[in-house]
Amino acid sequence: MPMLTQLRQDHANMARLLHVLQLKQKTLAEGERPDFQMMREVVDYILDYMSGFTAPLEQMCTEQLNARAPEASGLCQRLSEDYRALNARLARLSQNLDMILMDAVVPMDQFSEDLKAYLESHRAYLRGEREELFPLIREHFDEDDLDQLAKALPEGAEAELARLQEAYPVLYAEFREAPSPLS
Repeated sequence: MPMLTQLRQDHANMARLLHVLQLKQKTLAEGERPDFQMMREVVDYILDYMSGFTAPLEQMCTEQLNARAPEASGLCQRLSEDYRALNARLARLSQNLDMILMDAVVPMDQFSEDLKAYLESHRAYLRGEREELFPLIREHFDEDDLDQLAKALPEGAEAELARLQEAYPVLYAEFREAPSPLS
């Protein structure tokens, strides 16, 4: 099931990006100034990825899964609500990063706590998909279903990763050094 393999790889890549942000959050929590520009790049990348890849995939999977396994509707509803909350949290972080980069006064303690809460919620969301959604997809979708989903998606994660490397070389270097949860 190449589609599920791709989804697992996407999760691993996202976990690595979250690790990069976590390192910046720890620096901030220790009272030092992290590289806010790099944080901006990570947040921009995640926002773009979520709107360009995650949201369409979630919608297609949810529609098909609800049609085949009505008992999954509660899970799909919860993950959808979690996703919207996660996206809103990330958008607030993005706005705060804009303010910080424009030298506006932003309480660093609060920003650090918001970043930590975002990281925890994003990891919980990924865990919910991995432990609850992926097994349902494996159970209810066959190869043809997954192939149709893959063909209906916008450009895949590999293209996104190539874009990351090209657009953000310093971030990409940190991304490559972050531990992979798949190793």
